[in-house]
Amino acid sequence: MIASILLALQAGPSLPSSPDPMPAPRPAPTVQAPATATAPVSANSAVETRYRACTDQIRANAEAAVATANAWRTEGGGVHARMCLGLALSALERWPQAATAFEQAAREAETARDPRRADFWVQSGNAWVAAGDPARALQAFDAALATPNLTDPLRGEVHLDRARALVAQNSIAAARAEIDRALQLVAADPFAWYLSAALARRQNDVARAGTDIARARELAPDNPDVLLLAGTMAGLAGNMAEAERLYRRVAEGAPDSEAGRAARESLATMREVEVPAPAAPAPAPTQPAPPPQLR
Repeated sequence: MIASILLALQAGPSLPSSPDPMPAPRPAPTVQAPATATAPVSANSAVETRYRACTDQIRANAEAAVATANAWRTEGGGVHARMCLGLALSALERWPQAATAFEQAAREAETARDPRRADFWVQSGNAWVAAGDPARALQAFDAALATPNLTDPLRGEVHLDRARALVAQNSIAAARAEIDRALQLVAADPFAWYLSAALARRQNDVARAGTDIARARELAPDNPDVLLLAGTMAGLAGNMAEAERLYRRVAEGAPDSEAGRAARESLATMREVEVPAPAAPAPAPTQPAPPPQLR
C-alpha cells in the first residue's frame, strides 16, 4: 500500500495535499473579524460608543454598516469612522476599498500621532494581499516598519506579512529572508513556524519543512491548519500511517473548517490509491471446433 501511494506522490505532488498557505491570511485577522477588533485609542466615550455601535452593525448587516461609516466619516468621524468602514468593507470582501479605508485611517493617525498607526498600516497591507495587489501591500507594510517605537513582536509580525506578499510576487528567496528575520523576533508564534514550514515545502526543502512544522505543533498542538500541513509533510516523508492519522484528526476535530474539508479530500484520495485496479476480465474459453461430418 505505502509503495503505491508514494508512486502517486511522485506522479502528482498534491497527494496527500493541504492548501498552500503562502500567501495566507492570518488566523482570525482583524480585517476579517470585526466583532473582535479593538477600537483606536480615544478619551471620548461618546466616540467609542458610536464606534462600537458601528462595528456591532457589521455583524448584523455589513452593507448598512458601510453606509453608517460613510455618513459618520463625512461628519468628521476621523480614524474611528474610517476603521469601521474598513472593517465593514472587509466583511463584504471588498478588499481594495477596505485597504484604502485602512490606509486613510493610517495617514490620519500619522498626523494625529496616534500610537496605533502601525496597526492600521498592517491592516491595509493585509487587505491589499487579499485583493491580489502585493506591491501595494509591501508599501503598507514598509510604512508600518517605519513607524517609530515599533515593538519587536509587531515588527516580527510585519516581516511575516511581508513574506506573504513577496510569495505572491514569486520572490521566494526574499520571502525566506523575511520569515527568518521574523523567527528571530516572534519565535513563540506558531503561525511563524507554520509559514516557514509552508515556504520550505514550496522550496522543496522537506527536512526544514518537517522541523518547522514540528515546532509549530509544539506551540499549537490542536491547530487544524498546523496539523493538516504536518500530515502532508508526514506523507511526503513516506509515513502514510501518520499522515492518515493527522488528516483524520483534522477532519473529525474541525469538520466545518477549510482545513477539515481539505483533510477529508486527502483521506478520500488516499483511499482511492489503496484500492487496487480491477483485474482484466479473463478471456472467454475457446469452444472446441466441431468434428468434421462424414458424408
